[in-house]
Amino acid sequence: MIYPRIPFEDHFRLSHDDLQRVLGIAQSSGGRFAEVYLEYRAYSFVLMEEDIIKETAESISLGMGIRVVSGEKTGFGYTNDLAFDKIRRAALSAAVIAASPTTAKVVDLKAVRLARDVYRVREGSHRAPLEKKIGLVKEAYAACRKSSRAVKKVKASLQDSIQFVMIANSDGLLVTDARPLVKLTCVAISEKGRLREYGFSGGGGRVGLEYFASELTPQRIGKEAAQEALNLLEARPAPAGEMPVVLSPGHAGVFIHEAVGHLLEADFNRKKTSVFWNKFGRKIGSDLITIYDDPTIPAFRGSYNIDDEGTVPRKTLLIEKGVIKGLLQDRLSAGLMKMSLTGHARRQDFSDIPLPRMTNTYIEKGESDPAEIIRSVKKGFYADKFQGGQVEDSGKFTFSVSSGFLIEDGKLTAPVKQATLIGSNVDILNKIEMVGHDLTFGLQTGTCSKEGQDVPVTDGCPTLKISKMTVGGLE
Repeated sequence: MIYPRIPFEDHFRLSHDDLQRVLGIAQSSGGRFAEVYLEYRAYSFVLMEEDIIKETAESISLGMGIRVVSGEKTGFGYTNDLAFDKIRRAALSAAVIAASPTTAKVVDLKAVRLARDVYRVREGSHRAPLEKKIGLVKEAYAACRKSSRAVKKVKASLQDSIQFVMIANSDGLLVTDARPLVKLTCVAISEKGRLREYGFSGGGGRVGLEYFASELTPQRIGKEAAQEALNLLEARPAPAGEMPVVLSPGHAGVFIHEAVGHLLEADFNRKKTSVFWNKFGRKIGSDLITIYDDPTIPAFRGSYNIDDEGTVPRKTLLIEKGVIKGLLQDRLSAGLMKMSLTGHARRQDFSDIPLPRMTNTYIEKGESDPAEIIRSVKKGFYADKFQGGQVEDSGKFTFSVSSGFLIEDGKLTAPVKQATLIGSNVDILNKIEMVGHDLTFGLQTGTCSKEGQDVPVTDGCPTLKISKMTVGGLE
């Protein structure tokens, strides 16, 4: 990583004593815990459409969030003006909301050095000239546009940011981090008569622009988007009914993210709104299923050196051989549930409170040969790429599959589209009967939403066979 550990004063112009004073003001009305979260973010965006660079944008944001916790009460104030009188007002607002008859002592701040660096950057995108970013976008656009005359419309874009954060709290923690993030994406729209189909591809992560020269080229991104859009022109509507379903490696990780991951976030379990809230330590799925969430995978979009409370994250076992073993914790939930921190507190920006969130969530690889999994199905459905879905707290879900294939006599045959997978997570977890050894992660472009906050994530899985599942289609 090319960034030095930037002293927080360089971005925030606040001294050690200033931070100590802010924490003292935040706890002036009581409170067990107080925290200051400072953020400086530089962001840029390039969009190409209709054969021209349609939009470029740059922005810088700066601000502070101040939180006070007292039992289940949370007081929060924020400001994007770091003049001390504005900071003091935000701190007093948080203090009043979480007022308590007891006050914990504010410990003297002590800077922490991070032992791990999960970012992989040689050429920082935030330092690259605009011309270079435009060049990458044009390459992806041209590769997509030239793939076929049937590709009628293309959008290519690049987003990048660098986020400097500093966290100080009443336990004496003082820590900083500099988080790079970049993604290059391409959308293709193909037409054949009255048919119109959509294709997408992209990638990135906690990387620099060199990633698009050595790992994933713009040309590949553009061609993959075009190919998906073209393939869907030849696909037929999906069948409907109950049948064996095989989930593709990588792309189907979003299914696990939505159907299982959210319901293992600690706040939903603490509030008893998750179907899993009373099932900790109990078996809820097949022996073949082991699920992790790991914020420490180098270069991945969901990774970081510290979470948004300053906790060093760890790979967290959620389900082991079908048994619930862990939850994704933030400080508030961990304290109330008397469980260990896992480093999964995340926030969209300084104006938001942290919530327990997923990062890089995946099913561990199994032992089955993916080809053997497909051969084991006489008649069924292979779900290749997903558009998204909805999951209720009860675990019931519907997922839209953008593209897939029929499985006939153990072979992938006709391409199909417009399928919906319907079921409940506990039922499906118990019906997984084969797990491939081909663990793959999806595109490094994903964003997860929760309570109005968006954060970058990644998900993955190997090939999975579900013995029986309801498929909704047009046939």
